[in-house]
Amino acid sequence: MRGQRERSGSLFPYVSIEERIPASHPLRQIRKIADQALDRLNPKFCELYAVEGRPSVPPEQLLLASLLQAFYGIQSEGCYWSSSTTTCCFAGLWG
Repeated sequence: MRGQRERSGSLFPYVSIEERIPASHPLRQIRKIADQALDRLNPKFCELYAVEGRPSVPPEQLLLASLLQAFYGIQSEGCYWSSSTTTCCFAGLWG
């Protein structure tokens, strides 16, 4: 079963992601392009996943995380989550 794609409004109540990430940050534009591409892939994702069962991690989130790893040369998921500041910004920007 395919998990639902949800964007969190805030990571912590006292930290506004929108304020921490500059409006001119390149990832904001990349996110728009990635969202458009993922929207076009949505029908294919719906075909590939079962209707019932335990929800999985949405494929959109996995693909966005892979993009971040490629852009920033992050070698593994463990390295991705090890930096709290970077992860905070990425989590807010990428959902």
